[in-house]
Amino acid sequence: NEEVVAIANREKNVLKTVVIDAGHGGKDPGCLGKHSKEKDVALSIALQLGEMIERLQPDVKVIYTRNTDVFIPLNERAHIANRAGADLFISIHCNAHELPEKFGTETYIMGLHVSKSNLQVAMRENSVILQESDHQKKYDGFNPNSTPSYILLSNYQTAYQDNSLNLASKIENQFECK
Repeated sequence: NEEVVAIANREKNVLKTVVIDAGHGGKDPGCLGKHSKEKDVALSIALQLGEMIERLQPDVKVIYTRNTDVFIPLNERAHIANRAGADLFISIHCNAHELPEKFGTETYIMGLHVSKSNLQVAMRENSVILQESDHQKKYDGFNPNSTPSYILLSNYQTAYQDNSLNLASKIENQFECK
């Protein structure tokens, strides 16, 4: 929706660079649906979102962590955003549930791993770290299966929570679940 994209230029928060991360990829398929893999759906959405931002906000630079079906380690995704001086990092995922009555959307922001469900999602999404060679060294001992690791990490992630909550609210308000 155009309102979600336009939020970047409101008030004093001018968006210059956005990094869009299509979750999973390559050897990491993510969730599996009946007819699709999360990595493919996330990539399609990421490319469409990037095109929309470029069309509606031509002054905003869009960078993708991946634009093909390749595996990008989690730390490299963060490095891409940091090297680019990104003002916004959007990671796209498409969760699945085995119960048909469970449906809808979720928008998470960094640093809110205090609830059990948020923690479970973060642990599932970050478990791919264990597929990376040398993960203990790359992530300085971070254990994706350890609750205390997430508590420590969340202490570093609170700087932009108000902005993140505002954007997450606007994203969620664009969906109509039926």
